[in-house]
Amino acid sequence: MSKGRLEAFSDGVIAILITIMVLELKVPKSDDFAALRPLLPVFSSYLLSFVFLGIYWNNHHHLIQAAQHVDGRVLWANLHLLFWLSLIPFGTAWMGEYNFSKWPVAAYGVVLLMSGIAYYLLTRALLAIHGRESLLAIALGRDFKGKISVGLYIVAIGAAFFEPWVACAIYVVVAGIWLVPDRRIESKIGK
Repeated sequence: MSKGRLEAFSDGVIAILITIMVLELKVPKSDDFAALRPLLPVFSSYLLSFVFLGIYWNNHHHLIQAAQHVDGRVLWANLHLLFWLSLIPFGTAWMGEYNFSKWPVAAYGVVLLMSGIAYYLLTRALLAIHGRESLLAIALGRDFKGKISVGLYIVAIGAAFFEPWVACAIYVVVAGIWLVPDRRIESKIGK
C-alpha cells in the first residue's frame, strides 16, 4: 500500500486543526492595545498548541519518509493518532477560555498524553512491518524523547490539580525537548 495517501491525509488533518484553533482567536472589543490583555490566555494556549501540532507534523513527516510501505494496521494507528490530535483545539480553547484552571489544564494534558501514546503505537505498527533491523528501527533507536515525554505528561496531569501553572510549565518543557529537531530519522534517511 502507498504511504503517500496516508501522509497527505495526515498533513491535511493537521492543517485543518491549526485553522480551527486560529478561528478561536476573537477580535478584541476595542481598538486600543489594552484590549489585547484579556486575549492573552487564549493566545498563549493557541501558541502552545500550535507548537505541539507543528512538532507532530514534523516528526510524522520524518517517520513516514523513513517507512517503505504501510498496511492496514498502520492506517488505523495513524487514525488513532489523528483522533487524539483532533482534540487539541478543544483542549486549547477550554484552557484559554478558563485562564488555565485545573480541569482544563489536566484535560489538555490527557490529550497530549494520549497523542504521545498514539504516536508510539504508530511507530510500533510501522516497526512491525519493517523489522527490527530496518532503517526505520535504527533511526528510531530507543526513543528516549518519546518515553520521557509520556512520563512528564503523567506528572503534569497530576500537578494540574494542585498548581496548574506547574503543569503548563511541564508542557512547555516537553515542547522544548521536541523543538530541537529529532535528527535520528533525518540523519539515517540522508545516508
